[in-house]
Order: sequence, then C-alpha cells, then structure tokens
Amino acid sequence: MRYYERIGLLPAPPRTAGGYRDYRPADADRLRFISRGRELGFSLEEIRSLLGLAEDDGLSCQDVDRLARGHLLDIRNRLNDLQRMASELERVIGSCSGGERGQCAILDTLRHPPS
Repeated sequence: MRYYERIGLLPAPPRTAGGYRDYRPADADRLRFISRGRELGFSLEEIRSLLGLAEDDGLSCQDVDRLARGHLLDIRNRLNDLQRMASELERVIGSCSGGERGQCAILDTLRHPPS
C-alpha cells in the first residue's frame, strides 16, 4: 500500500493520534480496484488511466472499452509469443540426447539460434 501511495495511485491516508494510518472504505475500494487490475495484467500506468476514467463521470464507457480492448490485444500477442517460445523449447528439449555437455543441443541452440 505504501508503494501505491508513493507512486500516487492511493492517496496518503490521515493518521490517528497514535500515528497509525487511518484508511477509509474508499481507500479499500481503490486498493481492490488496483489489485484486480494487476491480477488482470494491467500496467500501473494503465491502472492510473482506468482510475482516472472511473472517477470522471463525464467520460463514456467507450474510453474504458478502448483501453480494455488494447490490453486484450497485448495479452493475446503475449500468449502467442509464449506459445511460440514453448514450442521452440519443446523442440530443443526433444533434440537433447543426454550426452556430453559439449554436444548439448539446448546449450547449442542458446549459443546459435536457428536463422
């Protein structure tokens, strides 16, 4: 929470007479919003934008939709990249004969990737 306060995603709460932070229900709601955004893979800057959109009653849902669609496209691209990496790693592992380190297909692939 202190990190989110430091980067401006959460306002610094008032303090009690004993010096403890006194978080309000709105702070807990905002923290849940941030946490859920992080779970969905939104960057901190995207969450900052979403918070701004959530707090501006004058904006339409189209702005949120546009940001979410862009994020979904990024996720799908990352999934494709991960699938490609997994396939390549499976191929390299499958070509490993378990012999001497000098003939290790895995290390050789890392040294000399296919062109």
